[in-house]
Amino acid sequence: MSSVKRRHAITNRTNRLTSRGTLSATKKICVITGSRAEYGLLRNLMREIQQASEYELQVLVTGMHLSEKYGETWQEISADGFEISAKVEMLEADNSNLGVAQSTGRGVIGSANELSKLQPNLLVVLGDRFESFAAATAATFLQIPIAHFHGGETTEGAFDESMRHAITKMSHLHFTATEPYRKRVIQLGEHPNRVFNIGAVGLDNMGAQKQLLNRHELQDQLNFEFRDQNMLVTFHPVTLEQNSAESQFLNLLNAIEQFTDCGVIFTNPNADPGSESIAQLIEPFVEKYSERMASFVSLGFQRYLSTLQYVDVVVGNSSSGLIEVPYFKTPTVNIGDRQKGRIAGPTVINCQPSQQEIQKAIEIAFSPDFRASIKDAVNPYGEPGASHRAIEIIKSFDLNGILKKQFFDFT
Repeated sequence: MSSVKRRHAITNRTNRLTSRGTLSATKKICVITGSRAEYGLLRNLMREIQQASEYELQVLVTGMHLSEKYGETWQEISADGFEISAKVEMLEADNSNLGVAQSTGRGVIGSANELSKLQPNLLVVLGDRFESFAAATAATFLQIPIAHFHGGETTEGAFDESMRHAITKMSHLHFTATEPYRKRVIQLGEHPNRVFNIGAVGLDNMGAQKQLLNRHELQDQLNFEFRDQNMLVTFHPVTLEQNSAESQFLNLLNAIEQFTDCGVIFTNPNADPGSESIAQLIEPFVEKYSERMASFVSLGFQRYLSTLQYVDVVVGNSSSGLIEVPYFKTPTVNIGDRQKGRIAGPTVINCQPSQQEIQKAIEIAFSPDFRASIKDAVNPYGEPGASHRAIEIIKSFDLNGILKKQFFDFT
């Protein structure tokens, strides 16, 4: 080899090593986010990475964030002061099972292309959605280590559960929200030395309540006047139940109609199979009762948390109702099987997706006796500070030697 070629070879190798962090003191941590709710959970973790001198934050934005139909919520990320490193368009117009499968395929291709350019030392993935699954799949083939948050949880009514456990097996560091979830990740064969119960990262948002809007500010922004009783409604399809989304949501609407003096705020569902039929039912229903109801494609992080302070009950089947809402000692009516298997505290009232059961559960949530019984309730998902705990743990690992792992067997 000539001296010129040898110098070029050495330079190219140095550039590759530096981009992966072998010769560079600064490690690159890439956070992938595909939905408004997921970003709300990751926001404080991203801030921790951004402020750590050891790390460079990369942000890969995909999924619903880039869709006009879902509010183009990538703009909220930019407004919060985060530089978006890459965007991956992946959503098909069709939200059927076939459409979501095709979106996932596009997500793998797009994530692979962008991650190969970004060359992060660690990819941060949260939860169980198909956007996260696509990015984790791409990272696995690119030999990029993965840190997974909120593993070990079960949602028996959604195909997301399979993706959550698959992401666990592709990941190298695990940050769970409760001790039972930590044990379940270990049960899946992950070594205990790499599995940490830090609590729910979404609760870190509650530690910054000074950022939340007061009642008057919130009413002005929402163009909605709160009443003596109010509810916030978010209902997602139960993806492992065929053709049930519309009928279950109609039962919910029929139940809501019985509370004739109640103010109601709707947020639209995620981009799952069956979500279109739910979104199409919301608009005419809200229009019918426009004097006391409002609907939003996305409330955004600040307005959503601010709303939790002033509603009397959160109704639907979102994970937020089980994890973040209890911080405010606000009752949650959790409908059906979407969150079945997930740990729930005393603020949560579970019910079947029939009109009668939903109506009864809402009545319990409004009752003075129930509200008195939960005023000192403890949230099973811990206290604020999980993001900081996670970053301190990540600092203790040599990311260059983390790819190889052994299956941990119980003896």
